[in-house]
Amino acid sequence: MAITFSLPESVEAQLRVAFANLDEVAKEAALVELFRQGELSSGRLAEALGVSRMEADAVLKRHGVVEDLPTLEEYNEQVADARKLLGV
Repeated sequence: MAITFSLPESVEAQLRVAFANLDEVAKEAALVELFRQGELSSGRLAEALGVSRMEADAVLKRHGVVEDLPTLEEYNEQVADARKLLGV
């Protein structure tokens, strides 16, 4: 599927100078944003980009997208809950 959008000629010219393959850059940016919004899984992102999941993770990191890791407080709560369950 092809998706197109219009830009003012001066903006397109500037971006084409900055990015050798503007179409791929725009595609990657759109897909990463859809992932951020929860519309794409990491597997679907990798598929759409035509890369492995590890490569998709690298793309996400390059765009500043990281997994939601628990905070230290949340981690400590999880440890405390696990200790309660185990009777430790």
